[in-house]
Order: sequence, then C-alpha cells, then structure tokens
Amino acid sequence: MIPRRKTLELIELIDSNPAVALLGPRQVGKTTLALEIGEQRPSIYLDLESDADRAKLSEPELYLSGHEDKLVILDEVHRVPDLFQALRGLIDKGRRKGLRSGRFLLLGSASIDLLKQSGESLAGRIAYLELAPIDGLEVHATELNTLWNRGGFPDSLLARTDAVSQRWRLDFIRTYLERDIPLLGPRIAAETLRRFWTMLAHHQSGLLNAADFARALGVDGKTVASYLDLMVDLLLVRRLEPWHNNAGKRLVKSPRVYVRDSGLLHSLLGLTTLEDILGHPIAGASWEGFVIETLHAAIPVGAHANFYRTAAGAEVDLIVTLPGGRRWAIEIKRSLTPKVERGFHNACLELKPDRRIVVYPGSEAYPLNNEIEVLPLRQLGEELTHLQP
Repeated sequence: MIPRRKTLELIELIDSNPAVALLGPRQVGKTTLALEIGEQRPSIYLDLESDADRAKLSEPELYLSGHEDKLVILDEVHRVPDLFQALRGLIDKGRRKGLRSGRFLLLGSASIDLLKQSGESLAGRIAYLELAPIDGLEVHATELNTLWNRGGFPDSLLARTDAVSQRWRLDFIRTYLERDIPLLGPRIAAETLRRFWTMLAHHQSGLLNAADFARALGVDGKTVASYLDLMVDLLLVRRLEPWHNNAGKRLVKSPRVYVRDSGLLHSLLGLTTLEDILGHPIAGASWEGFVIETLHAAIPVGAHANFYRTAAGAEVDLIVTLPGGRRWAIEIKRSLTPKVERGFHNACLELKPDRRIVVYPGSEAYPLNNEIEVLPLRQLGEELTHLQP
C-alpha cells in the first residue's frame, strides 16, 4: 500500500470533530485508509452497500448508541440518506456526555445527496476532507511517468502491466457511468455522459465553451452546465476559475476544464502507454492537468488556485494566492529545456507576483534568469506542502 499524505490530517480531524466525511471517487482508497485508522483505535465498520449492514441500521439510534465508545466507520453512506438526522441526535446526545470527537467517519463518493444531507443535518458537527487519487508527491520521482500515464487510482497505478492498468480504467469508466452515477441520483443516459466525458478529455485544459458542447451533444447550454456540475461534484473533473482582481484589464472569464485523473484522461482518449501519450497532441495539456492536480493537493489551507489570461494574450497557467496575499505565478512545461513565452512575461508585469516559477519534468532546479526559477514538480510541491499551517 502506498502511504497517503492525508492520513495525519484525517486523524487530526477525527480527533477534533464528532463526525468527519472523507470524500472521493470510488476506488480511490477511502475504505483502505479508514480501516487502517480503525485498526489503531476501538472501531466498527459498516458497509452500507451490504444488506446485512444496512439491516443493522434499521433502528440507527438503538444500534449506534451501543457503540458510542467507538469510531463508527460508515462506508457508502449516501445509500442511507435518512441516517444523517439520526447521527445529529446521537452527536448532540454524546456531547452532553462529554463525547465531543471521534464518533463517526463517513465515506462517500462526493455525491450531491451526501453533501446536501450532511450539510443540512450536521452543520457545525462535521468536517470534510477530500481524498484524491495518488499524486506526484506520494510516489518516488522515478515513478512519476508511470503515475502520469496510469493515473492515481491504486489498482490502476499498481497493475502488472500498462495493458492491465488500461483495462481496469476502462471498466472503472463503464461502471461509473452505468451503475455508480445513477445510484448517486442523476438520471442521465450513460452514452450521453460518456460522450460528454470524452469531449472534455479532448478539450483538456481548454476554456469552457458551453455552446460548442451543447451543439455537439444536441442539448441546451443549461444541460451542459448541469453535466459539468455533476462531474465536478463527483471529483472527476476540475473547473479552474480565472483570476479576476484586475478591473482595468479585459480578462477571460470562462473557466478551464480538466479531467482530473491523468489515467482516466488517457483511457478516454485510447492511450495505453507512455509512448502513445508522448506521440499524441494531448501530451502537453495532459501534463499540465497532472501538475495542477499535484500542486492543488499540496497548497496550504486558505490558498487559492486560478489561471490568468487577458484578451491581449498575457497568460499564466496557474496563479497560487497564498494566505496573507503572496502570489506565485507558475508556468507548466513538459520540455526538459523549457522556454517562457512573451505572454507569461506580460502577465507577470501586470500581476507582479512574488515568485515566477516554471515547473518541468526534470530533476534539477536552476534559474532561467534573474526573476524566473525552473523547478522540478516534486520540489515545488514540497515547498507548498511546507507552507501548511
């Protein structure tokens, strides 16, 4: 098992909140991590996809009150949405007894229902933590290309061969479309959603043009927006918002969209090996999304990530605004000999960032000139991680 950086953060949240929701796509490792933590303290585990475990909760207050001295791990909790009201009563009752933390760990696939139900019923009683696929700071530097190719879902990353990994991802996509998304609520034809997901893959790192997607799918713009909201809510797609603070410039206002897991991106495009990817026009955009996911997982609490682009062509791939207002301008290059275009220089003149960074797939850091640093992905990610409070 690959150690996850979120482990300590999850333990801290459990020890300071009565309930914690661990959110992430299916098969990302939520159950494995929860059980690992459960082995370190008194706990019980209930899989709510199991008829037997759901039957135990036919009278939730009665059953769970007998385990108030344990961490109760509830997997696939969105399958029993009525449970949240009962949890609220149990948490409030426990607080009066001095049981203020470590009561419930809820695992869910970031469904809209889970967020809505828990948010309404457990406000002030629950903390949220996202578990994304394995990122570039959780593997050795020599394994970075394998991670980029196969993505960060553990079964895909650790597969025996690229072909086995590809087969796992194709099965994952099919299962998500045909089974998991309908279980989470929305009733959308699987083939329509597959076409939309594949279109997003071809459009990786591009500006969202809902009208183009709507025409291709034969639906209206609001429907496209609802499809995108769904994929974002399920943590499968990232919508990177533009930076907007400069009122004197004509800034691009459309978000950029990325399929978050690089392995799923490559599977949607029919790319199996690293050679396939490097020979495909998507290589640069794929690497950009991979870097953004790694850095996004590393930025400290309270930081914001955006991109910057003006109608005149000034552009920065990623602007990280840190707590306190410091700003890093980050350009992402796949080349081992990166060069910076005029658009980046012009954007930096307008933004006046505290650091100007080019992140690349090499292993050495060096200055590109007096103002721009070239950094390996791992080094930049670790620098951001060390800024965590």
